[in-house]
Amino acid sequence: MSTNIFVSYPTDDFERSKTFYAALGATLNPLFTDENAACWVWDDNIYTMVLKREFFASFTDKQIGDATTTAQFQIAFSRDSRADVDTVIEAGLAAGGSEHGEAQDYGFMYSRDLEDPDGNIVCFNYMVPEAAELGPEAYMAQQGQV
Repeated sequence: MSTNIFVSYPTDDFERSKTFYAALGATLNPLFTDENAACWVWDDNIYTMVLKREFFASFTDKQIGDATTTAQFQIAFSRDSRADVDTVIEAGLAAGGSEHGEAQDYGFMYSRDLEDPDGNIVCFNYMVPEAAELGPEAYMAQQGQV
């Protein structure tokens, strides 16, 4: 059995959000896209659903937060290199996003956060493959950096 991950975001500007996520390199799945929702495919098992705020609200009786002032979660996507992280961040900035904080460089991992136009935080990171296999502490010790 495989598990698919669907992360849904409310948006106040549906067309702007569609343009933004297309710029990040996600692929639009037309089978699950209509006038209320856009389904963005990151890989075979990970999807971002961008929903008009009113449609998003139909799935819950809770108040929908304002991502420009509150954070509920952060989603992170790995990239194959530091350069790939920088490339996707630059594409997001050009598409109306803003960088959230400074780049974080831990030696074994490089990470940058991007806010979409609605304020949702999307993180992109690269981790040295050996650090992912050994764990950060063991990798840093092996590098003589602990």
